[in-house]
Amino acid sequence: MVEIIFQNRVDAIRFFNYLQKWLNNDPDYENILLIEDRHIVKLFNSCFTNDKQDAVKNAFYEFVTNIKRDDWLRDILRNHYYFEDIEEQQQILEILYSIMDGQREDLSVFLKETNLDPVVREAIDHVFRDNVSFSFDSFLKFRLRSYLQLLENYVEISIDEYKLEQEYQMFVHMLREFLADREPKRRELHLLLDDDITFYDEQFVEIKRGELAKMIDRKLLVNHPVYIDSASIAPLLSLAPTKIFLYTKNAEAPLVRTIKNIFEERVMIKSYQALRELRNSNTDNTSNEKQA
Repeated sequence: MVEIIFQNRVDAIRFFNYLQKWLNNDPDYENILLIEDRHIVKLFNSCFTNDKQDAVKNAFYEFVTNIKRDDWLRDILRNHYYFEDIEEQQQILEILYSIMDGQREDLSVFLKETNLDPVVREAIDHVFRDNVSFSFDSFLKFRLRSYLQLLENYVEISIDEYKLEQEYQMFVHMLREFLADREPKRRELHLLLDDDITFYDEQFVEIKRGELAKMIDRKLLVNHPVYIDSASIAPLLSLAPTKIFLYTKNAEAPLVRTIKNIFEERVMIKSYQALRELRNSNTDNTSNEKQA
């Protein structure tokens, strides 16, 4: 028989429910006993045949990674980094879980270890190997110490990214306000985004960098010299076109995202090839008009 002693009644009940889920439709699930007032879950010997033991280990693994991990992460955010606001915690955790799910390779490169499953499973295998009773608190302190340290690394990276995203949102909001008070200097602009960015006017004639530099409102660069890209964002804000046609191979590129976020409904995303077709069409029409 194994007794697992939890720090509180809620954890004991949650783990008991996970065990029932994993041993559902099996008569041996009756050999699990919950002692609520003592925060204890008892597992009798019939739970530790080979196939049943795997189910018990899986239930314990899910309890650690699905329930307790979230508790620990919130505790780190609250007690180590003083993020008391629940909404802020949630936004940071969303970033963190996106890293864990492999969706943020740009952030995972800053972590020494990204595969945390073996750490947890090895600790669980060890603690159930001898069928001895143990407290969950001791299991956490001694068997999962390295796991908690790895979680702290995830939290640090996620907080840094959260702060950057907050700064980015403030930056976008500030530029939207600047744009809202500005009269359009051009009806439309066409932008080709490749390794560099090229501006074209309504007739698809390229606007050279020297011309663009003269059009920039210097107040932008004086007031926000660090944030404003003088090659792209500054000319766009200064000209404040009613429509921006943006031609790109990658609609998710950071600069594309920033332009969309600032100019919102003014931006139309087009394929990279579309600009060449439009320029050729415009050239043909101009030639026909001259011949006529």
